[in-house]
Amino acid sequence: MLANNNLFSLSKTPLSTLLEMARKFRALRKQAGYSQAELASRSGVSLGSIKRFERNGQISLEALVKVAHLLDRLNDFDPVFETKEIGKEIKNLFTP
Repeated sequence: MLANNNLFSLSKTPLSTLLEMARKFRALRKQAGYSQAELASRSGVSLGSIKRFERNGQISLEALVKVAHLLDRLNDFDPVFETKEIGKEIKNLFTP
């Protein structure tokens, strides 16, 4: 488990991000009507991995992508690591 070295920070931490993703995943799984066991069976991800993810946010990237696919959420990964055009953003600050 990742250590949370800054308990009073208002900024996101890796641990808070993992736990928030786990909370959202659990809600999506339940909304879709899947038990943990059914989701594991249909996605090809072990039940232990599903339980661990929902408990403390730990899951392999491959397993995360598999369950996201089953829940029709692969497009949610599109903005991850997307490059930004900084020059364009700065130009827009000075353009009326």
